[in-house]
Amino acid sequence: MLDPHARALLDLITERRVPPTHTLSPADARSAYRDRRFFTQPDAPVVADVRTLQAPGPDGAVPLRFYRPEGLPPEAPVLVYFHGGGWTIGDLDTHDVLCRELATGAGCALIAVDYRLGPEHRFPAAVNDALAATRWVQSQAAALGVDPARLALGGDSAGGNLAAVVALALRDEGGDAAPPRLQVLIYPATDMRCGAPSHQQNGDGYLLTRDTIAYFRGHYVAEPSQWADWRASPLLHADLSRLPPALVLTAGFDPLRDEGLAYADALSAAGTPAQYVCFERQIHGFITMGRVIPEARTAVDLCTAALRRAFA
Repeated sequence: MLDPHARALLDLITERRVPPTHTLSPADARSAYRDRRFFTQPDAPVVADVRTLQAPGPDGAVPLRFYRPEGLPPEAPVLVYFHGGGWTIGDLDTHDVLCRELATGAGCALIAVDYRLGPEHRFPAAVNDALAATRWVQSQAAALGVDPARLALGGDSAGGNLAAVVALALRDEGGDAAPPRLQVLIYPATDMRCGAPSHQQNGDGYLLTRDTIAYFRGHYVAEPSQWADWRASPLLHADLSRLPPALVLTAGFDPLRDEGLAYADALSAAGTPAQYVCFERQIHGFITMGRVIPEARTAVDLCTAALRRAFA
């Protein structure tokens, strides 16, 4: 059964004839995504210190937003977070409430990364920005007042994809930096081939459709030959061992559901600790919709509890 609150939201979208994302230009899709957050997202928790920062990137500065709740120790744990939006839409504002919820709930600092988007900046621009931002947080930890040995990675949807890819890249690079404590992967995209059964089962009628997925993928990855690149499809990396422990959340009515499950299973099979939770009655994107879908709060609480344990 679809969650009644999710059903009511989908019915309202139909009633108001909200145009599907894939029918809009990227600019209009970004504007619509920003605007609808006021209807679906809860009130923003107060965070004592919120600042705009920049990290040097491979092709210019990467904008960041730094959240530091009151009462944190001088060397606070930190979550580096990548927003969702199909590598095409979304920004620091669309995920501001979720970032505040995660920071206050987990008792950590949080740095949100405003990576470059397609189609203006195609793959692997977002990966390069995400990795550069994470390396910068590690190197500037003392100045930021965070503990580089208590760093976690997180993201939803496309952001979950980037968090997984950054974890892989950091492991492959080696180096002296401590590995991340945790990956929080919220309905992540893990396989650009989009062949899992849930793409067919949930491809229409549940907000994120197969047409919208094709729209996002087309704006991000220019060539089908790139779909198998592990930086686009982390599930296809040849070695998923020796990675940070992962919490993988999915939604039962999400086309990406089976990709998240496959990634959690592949991590476990490779010896990487992974926990998997499917919110069986939910739709893609629900974790930011706490004003209209109460179960979003449960998902946020699950993430913050996992972060607290990882940081302890």
